[in-house]
Amino acid sequence: MDTTQLISIQQFCTHYNVPIKFINALQEYELIEITITNNQDYLQTNQLNAIEKMMRMHYDLDINFEGIDAIYNLLKQVEQLQEEVRVLKNKLSVYEGF
Repeated sequence: MDTTQLISIQQFCTHYNVPIKFINALQEYELIEITITNNQDYLQTNQLNAIEKMMRMHYDLDINFEGIDAIYNLLKQVEQLQEEVRVLKNKLSVYEGF
């Protein structure tokens, strides 16, 4: 597997000063995916922004993992709905031109 899009969980946790059990808890709630390559655990780099948001929710706002799960899923739903509204507005603008 191409490891250029991966970051070691150990390296991530050291950099952000968070325990590995935090990352494992996020995986247990299926909020992130952990990739295992050569018996080492990695995070995909495209997940880093989401993990940083979840870290702020947990450590800065003292939200538990159940709350993070609910909030994160609601945020994903909002993003999907916003994308759907954008697509529908674009389709509508085509018809308004006639």
